[in-house]
Amino acid sequence: MGWIGRVAVAAGVGGGFAAGYVGLVTGALPLDVGVGRRTRPLGPQAVDIEAPRDVVFGVIAQPYLGRAMRAMRAMRAMRAMREKVRVLEQGGDMVLAEHFTPVAAGWLTARTVETVRFDRPDRVGFRLVRGPVPAVVESFRLSEYEGGTRLEYAGEMGTDLWALGHWWGGVVAERWEATVAASLAAVKREAERRAPDR
Repeated sequence: MGWIGRVAVAAGVGGGFAAGYVGLVTGALPLDVGVGRRTRPLGPQAVDIEAPRDVVFGVIAQPYLGRAMRAMRAMRAMRAMREKVRVLEQGGDMVLAEHFTPVAAGWLTARTVETVRFDRPDRVGFRLVRGPVPAVVESFRLSEYEGGTRLEYAGEMGTDLWALGHWWGGVVAERWEATVAASLAAVKREAERRAPDR
């Protein structure tokens, strides 16, 4: 094989790797082979919020359950949230939702599809249906303390293909947990803004 053939093979392999990466990240090419499954924890992360538990729960549930908004500022916050969440199916206490997260310096959007279950007033649970890894189960738990609510996040991520999957899980988990931290901060800001005593 001459140098042109080697360049063509290298370009093909590189292009295939790039296409696979984009497919995994965007959710267009989910990989769930069930071989060499490893799990890793997500979190825990926690934030104390100076707002009642029902207010905090409402802020978390609103993008999914679509409760009516009162203030224009809250409408703007919800419009921004709708750019990140699209409800595909809705039942009484559970929805199927697609989530959008900018990655790779904003030139790619990761897409996940998850079931979201609401156990009012103390838990919101998430289970991955389609995404960059085969399995994720996670929850937000809300507990009361004097003067506010403690919001705790924890979960577990599963990947396939032994060491390769473990490496990919580390890449995904870093971004996943950063996204969760940003969500917790946004919930805290909005819940404290809505708190009746503030």
